[in-house]
Amino acid sequence: MKMHPYLNFAGEAEAAFRFYANTLGGEVTQLMRYSELPPGAASLTEPQLNLVLHAALRLPDGLQLMASDVVPGFGPDHAVGNNVHLMINPDSRAEADRLMSALSSEGGTITMPIEDQFWGDYHGQVTDRFGVHWMINYGESQVE
Repeated sequence: MKMHPYLNFAGEAEAAFRFYANTLGGEVTQLMRYSELPPGAASLTEPQLNLVLHAALRLPDGLQLMASDVVPGFGPDHAVGNNVHLMINPDSRAEADRLMSALSSEGGTITMPIEDQFWGDYHGQVTDRFGVHWMINYGESQVE
């Protein structure tokens, strides 16, 4: 299992990641925009379609930092305090299900049910009873 910090921004994900790449010496390895969602997946404005749906920054020590821009209706609204998630890459689909069940138990809240996603991975999101936001992502494109 691997774990990665996941940051949410209010329209500044691309600028932040370019800054972090320059400052920390890393390389932006993924930059997917909302315009890449499957047709009909969401009703978004033209400016929202250009926002970052997912970005990945590989740092020199091998750590992966990930991010997206928050669009209303896609998870909780952006606010300082909910703009950081921990993303877990479990080693199996069964482990992903176990983690989702355990983290959502005893007062946790599933914010995105775990299911197959358009990008090919099995993904879900949950806020545990302590208010920590988690992303669980299993798939062929596992982050190293």
